[in-house]
Amino acid sequence: MTAWLLPEQFSDVLPAEAAAVETLRRTLLDAAAGYGYELVIPPLLEYVDSLLSGTGQDLDLRTFKLVDQLSGRTLGLRADMTPQAARIDAHLLNRDGVVRLCYSGSVVHTRAPSVYATREPLQFGAELYGHDGLEADIEVQQLAVRAVQLSGVANITLALSDMRVVRGALAGVLLAPAQVDAVIESLARKDRPRLQQLLAEVPRAQRDAVLALPELFGDVSVLERAAAVLPARAPIDAALRDLAVLATIHARAGVDVQVDLADLRGYRYHSGVIFSLYAPGQPDALARGGRYDEIGASFGRPRAATGFSLDVRELARLRPLPPAQAAVRAQWSAQPGYAQAVQRLRADGEVVIELPPGAPLQSRRFAFDRELACIDGTWQLRPLAAA
Repeated sequence: MTAWLLPEQFSDVLPAEAAAVETLRRTLLDAAAGYGYELVIPPLLEYVDSLLSGTGQDLDLRTFKLVDQLSGRTLGLRADMTPQAARIDAHLLNRDGVVRLCYSGSVVHTRAPSVYATREPLQFGAELYGHDGLEADIEVQQLAVRAVQLSGVANITLALSDMRVVRGALAGVLLAPAQVDAVIESLARKDRPRLQQLLAEVPRAQRDAVLALPELFGDVSVLERAAAVLPARAPIDAALRDLAVLATIHARAGVDVQVDLADLRGYRYHSGVIFSLYAPGQPDALARGGRYDEIGASFGRPRAATGFSLDVRELARLRPLPPAQAAVRAQWSAQPGYAQAVQRLRADGEVVIELPPGAPLQSRRFAFDRELACIDGTWQLRPLAAA
């Protein structure tokens, strides 16, 4: 094994891809700013009791931990920036009313979420705090769709679900905590035989409601079927109404909408509408998000909250690499006026690459189309074809 071999599912980003990633990152931050989102930059490390507040066991298992040599306390290497943004909203900004925050930075996972994913995503996200109405969910979802479109993806599928449906169906089901966890896992896998086994002692009406959930996926007609087979409970009814409104709004914008009422991603973290964005030929979601109103309470300040995040590196791979950027060739020179000429060109926005005489340019990002030459005692640009 070579000393410079990287850990599994970590990788370097080489110049051409790095340029594409950085261009997209800036584009996404500019898009978020256009909606009024303010940029925050949380630290890479935090004490785990803060970093994992309100996020449940899933994020705990994905977080690298180490001991702080100064305090002796356990630190966590962030696996998700969303809790950090919630902490900033709750304790540092402490504003009333609606707050919009965005961020972009590396996160690290002990395990990748899928065989196709990296363990070091470059996370971009946007979070909206302080409004529990459907308008906040609509805005966040529209921004997420816009972010994916900016990567060049034209055909987007938006998958919708709502944690209130599952929680409403499970309300009153008398099972031990370990059995409830097993039910949640079986629902996520759509394992109907296992569910029947776990719910064998549950009253039939409650059992039928839970068993119906794995079958409630497909186009928006699922919502009508759900209303017919699920119990008439306030959380379920409210969730189905909200999902119908969201589906109508996105369909008008030309977005394909699918519904999966047994989607349990982030069951202990999310509190309402959740969503994922997919593109043809891509095995994993390009962006995920949803409402997480309950996390603010773990920071001592309950706040309505909804947001989304995505991996900029993965999204950038869907874009064709940009064409080579035009550059000026210059040969290092000590002649009078040379340094000043190079400085002026760069100040004007030109890319000037200085090389020894006869040295080739070894770059895919830049291509020479002009050169800086001394003509009649003055430094001037001339096309390379005329050289």
